[in-house]
Amino acid sequence: MSAALARRAAALLGGDLAQTRTLPGGDLSECVLIRLADGREAVAKSGPAPRMEAAMLAAIAGSGAPAPAVLAVDDTVLVLERLSDAGAPAPAELGRAVARLHAVSGARYGWHADYAFGPVTIANAWSDDWPAFWAERRLLCHAGHVPGALMRRLEAVAADLKNRLPARPRPALLHGDLWGGNVLSDGVRVTGLIDPACYHGHAEVDCAMLALFGRPGPGFREAYGPPEPGEAERAAIYKLWPALVHLRLFGAGYRGMVEGLLEAAWV
Repeated sequence: MSAALARRAAALLGGDLAQTRTLPGGDLSECVLIRLADGREAVAKSGPAPRMEAAMLAAIAGSGAPAPAVLAVDDTVLVLERLSDAGAPAPAELGRAVARLHAVSGARYGWHADYAFGPVTIANAWSDDWPAFWAERRLLCHAGHVPGALMRRLEAVAADLKNRLPARPRPALLHGDLWGGNVLSDGVRVTGLIDPACYHGHAEVDCAMLALFGRPGPGFREAYGPPEPGEAERAAIYKLWPALVHLRLFGAGYRGMVEGLLEAAWV
């Protein structure tokens, strides 16, 4: 598949393929670095919805946050500018980048189309009720895909979200999968936010995701802005979504994470 992906990307760029190298990651899609005979380099990525991902990257770039330029796209391949990735960014730089992204507001919660992480559907139908959106599109959607005992606890969380989440937070533009591996940096500044799963929702969702596998450092919060009252109490509820996705995609090794977050949510 790597060779076919590289050849297709080169054809979309109108050049002759000279070299290709598989890039790390690629749990849900294949990603290769290509070099053309004329010296141009690009990153080629497979996936079920390249055009939608291209639109999401354009939305991120339109916010003023850094994102790779889309060089070419068709129904099977996304070709992106190659960006520097030389280490973690300065926390303040990341804070400023995420703040620019979240400064963009939508009229409602959701996105104009559903998306997916592999076999896990990301339902994005528009809603005016944020607790209902999170309950239906991010928690109850896992019924039939996780063990019954976990599902019953998720149902209890979902039933009480009207008391735990704000009814109408500002519908910020979210990256949707904002963890350290999806932040490219030259070691100081953020060069690109990649692999998005964008929609409009409570800005705290991205901030919670950033803290799921580690924290960006105190400079992040200083640059991003102060937390809203109650943010710490809501974090476990927002972290449940990516933890459940990991459980479904990668197996029982993530059950402990889900159970820990349910305990933190007092369920």
